[in-house]
Amino acid sequence: MMKVPQCHRSYYSQKSPAFISLILLLLPIFSPDLFSPLSRSYPSLFSEWNAPQPRHMRLLQGALQCKTPIRQQLELWSPLPHQGWKSCHDSKNTPLPEKSGGYIQVFLDGGLNQQRMGICDAVAVAKILNATLVIPHLEVNTVWQDASSFTEVFDLDHFINSLSDEISIVTELPVEYSWSTREYYATGIRETRVKTAPVHASAEWYLENVLPVLLRYGVAAISPFSHRLAFDNLPKSIQQLRCKVNFEALLFVPHIRELGDTLVSRLRSSGEFSQQREKYVVLHLRFDKDMAAHSACDFGGGRAEKLALAKYRQVIWQGRVMKTQFSNEELRNQGRCPLTPEEIGLLLSALGFTNNTRLYLASHKVYGGEARISTLRKLFPRIEDKRSLATADERGKVEGKASLLAAVDYYVSMHSDIFISASPGNMHNAMLGHRAYQNLKTIRPNMALLGQLFLNESISWPDFQNAVAAAHKNRQGQIRVRKEQQSIYTYPVPDCMCQT
Repeated sequence: MMKVPQCHRSYYSQKSPAFISLILLLLPIFSPDLFSPLSRSYPSLFSEWNAPQPRHMRLLQGALQCKTPIRQQLELWSPLPHQGWKSCHDSKNTPLPEKSGGYIQVFLDGGLNQQRMGICDAVAVAKILNATLVIPHLEVNTVWQDASSFTEVFDLDHFINSLSDEISIVTELPVEYSWSTREYYATGIRETRVKTAPVHASAEWYLENVLPVLLRYGVAAISPFSHRLAFDNLPKSIQQLRCKVNFEALLFVPHIRELGDTLVSRLRSSGEFSQQREKYVVLHLRFDKDMAAHSACDFGGGRAEKLALAKYRQVIWQGRVMKTQFSNEELRNQGRCPLTPEEIGLLLSALGFTNNTRLYLASHKVYGGEARISTLRKLFPRIEDKRSLATADERGKVEGKASLLAAVDYYVSMHSDIFISASPGNMHNAMLGHRAYQNLKTIRPNMALLGQLFLNESISWPDFQNAVAAAHKNRQGQIRVRKEQQSIYTYPVPDCMCQT
């Protein structure tokens, strides 16, 4: 058996690890002011300096030495065949009422993908109530700290024009209602604010609880408004309206689309003098500190990392998210641990992607930074992201704005040959639905199987590769009919699509 080479350590770690460790231990004692602000905001800062060594060396060596058969590559990159479904809209939707029942305001929390769903639901609620929708207010997200407005993210004119036959939309309230602002509702209890909308409320609930407010005051502000409309027992016209908003009316602003087109063009380019059009896969890595801490899984950093993540969990969620009673093995067997960059790299290799694959990373900050990504980069050296592909001037309009950065990733993802997310989540669900609507390939990792495979320390690369290939054969974008209570934004069949 080939002896696995040990990873190289830095000069300083070879020469004087004890001395450096002593310095790090003594600095906070002699200079507490230097570290106290950081310890509150980033309780696991120091544990992230050095990511753990690869945990699956046997598989990594196999992946690096393996040559993927041409036939497997051709099957992997081939587009999905037509599956017998197409987008459809009922031309007999209820026309606009002659008189609006009042004005609906909504205040949307969450990141970009949660806000998209909230906008779609807001349009549907306005239709149910025969009301005029005020352009939704996007709250400042507590995690991303982004104050971008609707008009900074989405193409307002396209949004209004696309829905002009369905509902009435205004950019702001008339003068007589100008008092109805976000600040007004933040300073006390207001009769025009509806706070009691249950998660997945029915159409009847809105007619019984919001319509009377509209009729009495002429305006109703619904906050919070996240997941506040049911997915079942709604008229077909309302369901199709939600689909139309999500898949057609919500375009990003022109400069987002232009930057996205620029990145896609560079990803597809083979070189200055080549006319060949390259294929690329988008990987949503989804391995940030919040994910790692929230999952309570073991990621190879030992006791120090566990303590650091536990402290971070306590600081951020203040006891609202407790460490699970399940062991790491139980969590992995249940598929509840996010895949590390190393593990998603091994998955991609087993599926048939080669070291020549052009890979675009659509992610926020990765827990552990570049040190954690290094193993993935060994397997796929042609990794790109917004920073590597775009110039500083091109990034100028989106830099530091989480929603706009996420919008660029969304756009590039929708134009990719294949999309895969390292763990389920809002981006994964949004891509799954939007790409199904356009019959594009999207690979869904089998988290439970992968958890079990990675726990098996003696598994060989051929056995791992065969198990992965067999388990994901039918998880590459094949149409799945939505089940009760599932989201129409993730499963657009049959509400958004018709059989051909």
